[in-house]
Amino acid sequence: MTLCATFSLVTGIVWAVSDSADGPPVTAARAGDAAGGGDAPPQQAPHTPLARSRPVKIAIPAIFIEAPVTGLDLDNKGRLGAPPLSTPKVVGWFRNGPSPGEAGTSLIVGHRDTRTGPAIFLNLNSLHRGDTVKVSRADRATAIFTVDEVKKYAKDKFPDNKVYGTTNRPELRLMTCGGSFDKRHGYSANVVVFAHLTSLKKRTA
Repeated sequence: MTLCATFSLVTGIVWAVSDSADGPPVTAARAGDAAGGGDAPPQQAPHTPLARSRPVKIAIPAIFIEAPVTGLDLDNKGRLGAPPLSTPKVVGWFRNGPSPGEAGTSLIVGHRDTRTGPAIFLNLNSLHRGDTVKVSRADRATAIFTVDEVKKYAKDKFPDNKVYGTTNRPELRLMTCGGSFDKRHGYSANVVVFAHLTSLKKRTA
């Protein structure tokens, strides 16, 4: 089985995504959107950090995503796995890192596709600056993040510090595979969405 991509975190993690044998390449968002130029909306002020609480569901209205969240751990080689290929519509949260909304950078990953067809993060690269990501948490609160930029990085030039480095606000990273695909090496790149916490919605019933 050929992995689409692997990359290491500053903590020594390596993440492996899906193993699709076909499908068009993933491209990054428009340059103006990713860099904050053009008609991109102004950046929203960050919300204060939340207490720790595991995520249970993610919703991304701009690309019609709503998906359950499962916890992910490292394997014995220090690699972060992905959700099972048998559940391509599920995303995975690195549960040894910050929870979404907690101080620091929270990481959620998902498959772009599998051998049987599209998966949950097929259109992740279509997000633009100003789009929202809503993460429902076990404490009955929904952490709402605003997208800052969308980038595509070659596997051999993945910027660990930029993606996973220390932040002074609650941030979220969404990741999947991207770039060109070949059967031997899988995908050549990773798509990364950078977002920060901007509001909070609490359920009372």
